[in-house]
Amino acid sequence: MAWYPRAKKMELQPESDAQAAIRPTQFIIHSVVAPWDEKRIYEYWRDSTSLESHFGLDYDGSMGQYIGTETRADANAGANRRADGTGAVSIETASNTKASDPWTPQQVEELIRLGVWLHQRHEIPLRICRTHSDPGFGYHSMFREWSTSGTACPGAARIRQFREVVFPGIVARATGKPTTTPEEEDVAGLNTDDVRKLWLTDGVVANPNPDTADDNPHIAPATALRNIETVVRRLEKKLDALTAALTKES
Repeated sequence: MAWYPRAKKMELQPESDAQAAIRPTQFIIHSVVAPWDEKRIYEYWRDSTSLESHFGLDYDGSMGQYIGTETRADANAGANRRADGTGAVSIETASNTKASDPWTPQQVEELIRLGVWLHQRHEIPLRICRTHSDPGFGYHSMFREWSTSGTACPGAARIRQFREVVFPGIVARATGKPTTTPEEEDVAGLNTDDVRKLWLTDGVVANPNPDTADDNPHIAPATALRNIETVVRRLEKKLDALTAALTKES
């Protein structure tokens, strides 16, 4: 098992000894949707659920590690451990109860430090995951296979930070070279899988439904289309009722 030197070791048992080994190939970042520190996250994993992440990160940058990074944790659904033995390292980060706030500067710094260590310790490649099984760095809502019921985690603000600050920071710190854009392979165009990924990825377009926009301001295009349909149907019902009332009056 591998333990990160900057994290406080808070080992979960029996999970730490009982769960299967993995070969870490991905790092997936979450928001815990609660303003919890690393000790409270540990207590939640220990007392309230059979799930867990490898790490927990508080607003002030203090971090706990609950399971070694070469042991399976259960925060990422299909990415926890694959048939070939590969799996993802996961971290839960303190947030507000709507997961709408950005990471603090202290959280950003520790995510970058941890990302560099995972690259150096486990040779996780310095790229954003291109598919659900592709080695690299990502966030929870990036692929449907990483969540059993769909999710907006870690929230639109943090998705932007991941792409614009955190991941470029990991690359710059690991290579000693400044970068302003994620390291991704050039492609001649979008294939079907690319379009499907974009269509289902949270945080891409503005939410058109005023009833849910406060909680989820940016959502997947597929969800936005369904929300537009909901709004249109609501307006149609109001228009039908108004037409019926005017007809009755005349």
